[in-house]
Amino acid sequence: MRKKENFSITKRIRSVRYAVAGILQFFRGEHNAWIHLTATIIVIILAIWLQVTSSEAIALVIVTGIVWVTELLNTAIEKMMDFISVKEHPQIRFIKDVAAGAVLVMAMIALITGCMIFIPKL
Repeated sequence: MRKKENFSITKRIRSVRYAVAGILQFFRGEHNAWIHLTATIIVIILAIWLQVTSSEAIALVIVTGIVWVTELLNTAIEKMMDFISVKEHPQIRFIKDVAAGAVLVMAMIALITGCMIFIPKL
């Protein structure tokens, strides 16, 4: 059994640095990151311009955040599968396709949410 480590602010700061480095690598290497960033900026501009309510803003933040998290996890899964095997394998293809499908489903939910909020205001 591993010995329980004491809390260390230095280790917490280091873990945040690792997370930021991962996000920066995500933006450097993934085209979808820029697509999601563009969509996020459009949502922010529309929300300000159309003066959404607090509850509408919360809904937009939640669905947008979940899209980002899903895309980050999808990227991690794809990289992990590529690390496991560079050869085409039906099970790895399935895993990668399902992960990508999760992003698509969440993006569609976010799009529907955005339409429900923005269309009546237009």
